[in-house]
Amino acid sequence: MRRTLAATVAMIGIGVLVLAGCSGGNEGGGTASGTPTVVTSTNVWAAVASAVAGEDASVTALYTNAEGDPHEFEPSASDTAEVADADVVVLNGGHYDAYMESAAKGSDATIIDAFAIMTGDDHATANEHVFYDLAVVGKVATQIGDALAEKDPTNAETFKANAAAFNTEIDGLRAQVASIKQAHDGTKVAQTEPLAGYLLSDAGLVDVAPTGFTGAVEEGQSPSASDRAQMEDLLTSGTVHALIYNTQAVDSTTEALLATANDSGVAVVDFTETLPEGTNDYIEWQRAQIEALSAALNNNGAH
Repeated sequence: MRRTLAATVAMIGIGVLVLAGCSGGNEGGGTASGTPTVVTSTNVWAAVASAVAGEDASVTALYTNAEGDPHEFEPSASDTAEVADADVVVLNGGHYDAYMESAAKGSDATIIDAFAIMTGDDHATANEHVFYDLAVVGKVATQIGDALAEKDPTNAETFKANAAAFNTEIDGLRAQVASIKQAHDGTKVAQTEPLAGYLLSDAGLVDVAPTGFTGAVEEGQSPSASDRAQMEDLLTSGTVHALIYNTQAVDSTTEALLATANDSGVAVVDFTETLPEGTNDYIEWQRAQIEALSAALNNNGAH
């Protein structure tokens, strides 16, 4: 986790994106018309929720910035009120969005914690970027469908059918990842921070970036000289076949690393932590990244 987020109401107002319908404001959650409301921490989880909600529930994401760092987001009072009034709250968990846990305390909302779904009771060393674990994302979608079905029995079958359809698409993504593993199992890559670890592992790729380097970048700190030198050597020596570059965690260190990768002919694959501008669909987002990763490995002669 880059920085521990305040679990209290914070001071900056970031615009709220309503992906479908209206946000809740009446006592007990839901809109005045009775439509269930879902509030998520980021637009990644909002995209998952929207795929399940369709036109029968409203979905609001608190963090929607395609360029900023969601680790550093602090909610406004109105954001906190959105969470308190929701029928369903979807959070990443693992201290990635601790403000959501705080805001949801005392509410009647159904809380869906993706990190807890993945780890159960073992929270010790798990990577919090669980939206790159496709199997977990599918489970989250199923739980959202079940929660919305309970809140709105009239549309229960629609919610569950939408969740099932989403999971079918997740299976398609997992098949693409399996194809990468079949072609490139054991291939060495490096990330600028531990963002897509679950996806890379499922693809059979080995992230050999020094944990000291990636951990420092994640914490917003400067890596040590030895870690920087080791990362540089991985690129200049041709040890790694792709650099997975988090475009939302950029500083002078990562920019220098990007230049080295380009100079050394190492394929660079841009990955993001939230949905890019113009993309509102989780499946579309991940498919584009998986295809870019596959193309980079194929073009770079990885095996």
